[in-house]
Amino acid sequence: MSSTTTPTAATPPTARTAEVELLIGGMTCASCAARVEKKLNRMEGVTATVNYATEKARVSYPEGVEVADLIATVVKTGYTAEEPVRQEPRADGSADAPDADPELTALRGRLVVSALLAAPVVLFAMVPALQFDNWQWLSLTLAAPVVVWGGLPFHRAAWTNLRHGASTMDTLVSVGTLAAFGWSLWALFLGDAGMPGMRHPFRLTVSRADGASTLYLEVAAGVTAFILLGRYLEARSKRRAGAALRALMELGAKDVAVLRDGRETRVPVDRLAVGDRFVVRPGEKIATDGTVVEGAGAVDASMLTGESVPVDVGPGDAVTGATVNTGGRLVVEATRIGADTRLARMAVLVEEAQNGKAEVQRLADRVAGVFVPVVLLIAAATFGGWLGVTGDTVAAFTAAVAVLIIACPCALGLATPTALMVGTGRGAQLGILIKGPEVLESTRRVDTVVLDKTGTVTTGRMTLQEVYAAEGTDEKELLRLAGALEHASEHPVARAVAARALERAGELPPVEQFENVPGRGVRGRVEGREVAVGRLFATLPDDLARVRDQAQRDGRTAVVVGWDGHARGVLAVADAVKDTSVEAVRRLRALGLTPVLLTGDHRAVAEAVAAEVGIDEVIAEVLPEDKVAVVRKLQDEGRTVAMVGDGVNDAAALARADLGLALGTGTDAAIEAGDLTLVRGDLRVAADAIRLSRRTLATIKGNLVWAFGYNVAALPLAALGLLNPMIAGAAMAFSSVFVVSNSLRLRAFR
Repeated sequence: MSSTTTPTAATPPTARTAEVELLIGGMTCASCAARVEKKLNRMEGVTATVNYATEKARVSYPEGVEVADLIATVVKTGYTAEEPVRQEPRADGSADAPDADPELTALRGRLVVSALLAAPVVLFAMVPALQFDNWQWLSLTLAAPVVVWGGLPFHRAAWTNLRHGASTMDTLVSVGTLAAFGWSLWALFLGDAGMPGMRHPFRLTVSRADGASTLYLEVAAGVTAFILLGRYLEARSKRRAGAALRALMELGAKDVAVLRDGRETRVPVDRLAVGDRFVVRPGEKIATDGTVVEGAGAVDASMLTGESVPVDVGPGDAVTGATVNTGGRLVVEATRIGADTRLARMAVLVEEAQNGKAEVQRLADRVAGVFVPVVLLIAAATFGGWLGVTGDTVAAFTAAVAVLIIACPCALGLATPTALMVGTGRGAQLGILIKGPEVLESTRRVDTVVLDKTGTVTTGRMTLQEVYAAEGTDEKELLRLAGALEHASEHPVARAVAARALERAGELPPVEQFENVPGRGVRGRVEGREVAVGRLFATLPDDLARVRDQAQRDGRTAVVVGWDGHARGVLAVADAVKDTSVEAVRRLRALGLTPVLLTGDHRAVAEAVAAEVGIDEVIAEVLPEDKVAVVRKLQDEGRTVAMVGDGVNDAAALARADLGLALGTGTDAAIEAGDLTLVRGDLRVAADAIRLSRRTLATIKGNLVWAFGYNVAALPLAALGLLNPMIAGAAMAFSSVFVVSNSLRLRAFR
């Protein structure tokens, strides 16, 4: 039978796609991002997501399309695009200060000058008592540079958009401020407003007035200054929101002492290769992921895991790049370098999450994309309506300008990405990696959390739980002799006994004539006595038999110890429950979740562990491949399931669950399959992760409610003439600042 298969005509060739990230320049609001995204997605085979807060586009494109084509499309739309260049961190590894940005510095300079010039103009208009003869000409002198130079970014962007047949928030601001300034120029030079001794009242609402003597200089200058203030605070806050990711990417060491031919040679970290051995002295950062081959010390991993207590390490222990050696000289063999390291993968996960979009954000983007043209129509209708009803050109103009200025959709565009940036950044600082915005939606709905037992609820290592010595036998002597014999064995139970014996006795006697009896135990000669450990005794005294049977009922492994033909005691060994598991289960219950213990272990063992940590529902004796079926069965019962695991055999179940939480101490397969990665491997962090995700989602929804509500409420007020345009400008700037400030509260999450 031939093994060759002939492809059918019905099978289309699989198109290969590549992915690139572009830095987009010139975007000033959510509608700009929506336009760029729309233009890129119109290219055949291209899928693009543009994030206004991060000013980046993530683009998937097919063969036949070049990155240059993508950049050209963005440029044709009226914006700039380039591939990001990785910035070299400072020699001391510190992150840039929030203001160490040329664009931010230029914006601040423009804001300061505009605010100083606009302040007297606003005061003259708002406080008639300050109006002296010819005050209006001083106002014009001060307002002109604010409108022309201070507002230049808005006018330039509006003109660029007009040339491309589009309109954005800059269009609203530019048209509104230039109209107010133009009206004032007409009133001053061609009307009565330039007359010496002219006085101008200030009102919060639209009123009838003589157009020839009405000035809007305070509107033109004040709105420009307010919006520049909003832009500056917004830009500064966006940098602060992304500070956690920048700090994460800059944590690594810059150079390393590599061992070459027995001598230490300092080289840049990027010249390190897998298999190289390097020295880490106390106080130094570990250059890359590796395994300790010599020395002992303590490693502070708080910058990656949020865990403040240093962890002791010795030969054979794995260490992570960017963590700090707090004591002892270590020789480490590099196992991962560059983009494969844990730190690099964490940074990629966080950045991908920040660049993603939740479903609620897609709705906001669609609204922002059509919002500006709709507002221009509303402004025109407002002008026409007021003119038709009242015949008052001044009142009609004032109301129309107020509509233009108050309607900016900036807050709408910032609502989701800023909260996502701060939430994921804070999560990274606490050792919680959120893979994407859609994960947040899942955390809200989850009602059941399935906990894998081994390595998640328990340590995954056998430990000696109890020592029972028969009457007339010294407990310390029993443990010392058993430990000496078990020290020569590699069995997990033997290692648990030997470790506790070493801890108690400090030193163990040598063993002669050691013999391993397969499936039953070990025996040998220790200090002249024939010692046996395991199931090598045919009969046991009643008290030892009772202890052994009880230990087995409790799900522990019972080991009988004796010498010279007599059983002398029982050792109970089990996979120990983590110190934090009881509190973790309590926290999960407090979040309204029902915990379920899932394991392939015997039911007695599982029920003993469940009883210890406070779990009522146990699913035991499950084969690794059946874990997916268990998750599916729970989902079929109408439950929304979160799964916490750490092993290869958990990966499929993590992927199947509505929310997968992978312990960072586990396997790569589990981490790849999870939606949330808990870097520290502490089950309590699972509750923190769900709390942080829910808090971030609540912040996003609060921001959107504010942004939508603000525009829905403000537009009718402006159209009805109940808002002075300058007050409208201040309110619009405040709405964006409010949304970003609300998101920044997530930085305080504990």
